[in-house]
Amino acid sequence: MAEETVVKEMLTQEMVQAGAELTRRLDEAHLEVCASLWLYMPDKNLWRLIVASPAVRQDGPKKVYQQIQTILSKMSDKTWKIPLHDISVVEDSDPLIVSLHTSIGTKDGMAGRRFSRDIVNGHFIEDAYIYKMA
Repeated sequence: MAEETVVKEMLTQEMVQAGAELTRRLDEAHLEVCASLWLYMPDKNLWRLIVASPAVRQDGPKKVYQQIQTILSKMSDKTWKIPLHDISVVEDSDPLIVSLHTSIGTKDGMAGRRFSRDIVNGHFIEDAYIYKMA
């Protein structure tokens, strides 16, 4: 009988740096970002960069993805670029974002904080790297 072992996908230093750079550039572009974080999705064994913004509700996700793609296309070739398919945009009222903000919102709006294996208002967080929670 064969036994299946799943190896967790790693959050690399390149991913952490690229997420920080994209978050900074979103702020510079005046896209109101309430939260930016890498979130590990154990059911899919992958990391997604979650960007929460009221612009998703106001302008629609397609427009926000277009803004992100424009910023990604202007990033230096020396920086690892996050593929757009690894980014999810959500409304600022997303239940997970609201729960995280309530529990661990950052005072200065920016962070570089790892958050692992914890439950926040009924949401189990296997692993996350939080840049911004404002």
